[in-house]
Amino acid sequence: MANPLILGVTGASGLIYAVRALKFLLEADYAIELVASKSAYMVWQAEQDIRMPPEPEQQEHFWRQQAGVAEGGKLMCHRSGDVGAAIASGSFRTSGMVIIPCSMSTVAKLAAGLSSDLLERAADVQLKEGRQLVIVPRETPFSLIHLRNLTTLAEAGARIVPAIPAWYHNPQTIEDLVDFVVARAFDQLDIDCIPMKRWQGG
Repeated sequence: MANPLILGVTGASGLIYAVRALKFLLEADYAIELVASKSAYMVWQAEQDIRMPPEPEQQEHFWRQQAGVAEGGKLMCHRSGDVGAAIASGSFRTSGMVIIPCSMSTVAKLAAGLSSDLLERAADVQLKEGRQLVIVPRETPFSLIHLRNLTTLAEAGARIVPAIPAWYHNPQTIEDLVDFVVARAFDQLDIDCIPMKRWQGG
């Protein structure tokens, strides 16, 4: 893949989805532009009792450590408030963007065309440029407002891949369940870098 892929991480529960996604992308030697929202910092603290460093240079080491991939691929981390970063411009060529996990707050802002931080601006750019935007919402149940916002994004061209695992691949671990969702999200971008048993018919 010539152009980098943007990986957005919001404050939705389930940061393991982002960690596993990053692991497979780096192992497959992809170039990743990563931006985490402010809420993601709080979720790391709440779910893992881990403090995510604020500096982009320190974040690269942090994310590689969490993913267990010290070398391989190319990882560039951005501050959530750096709306002047390259990924905020449509002239910066990308291969698309995956927001995993995606909070309903982020979904609502994107559906309304709001860009209050770099993650939201980068996602808005993908839509306006006609590039692939894959959203992995992590919420249940969905309210009518959630459903309408997701529908708006789907109508605008985004692909919606809810964090709903399957069982036909005979999962044995939590990672197996997570990896199924990550693989389905990557399918939307024609990325096949996760060993996964696919449905072969009955």
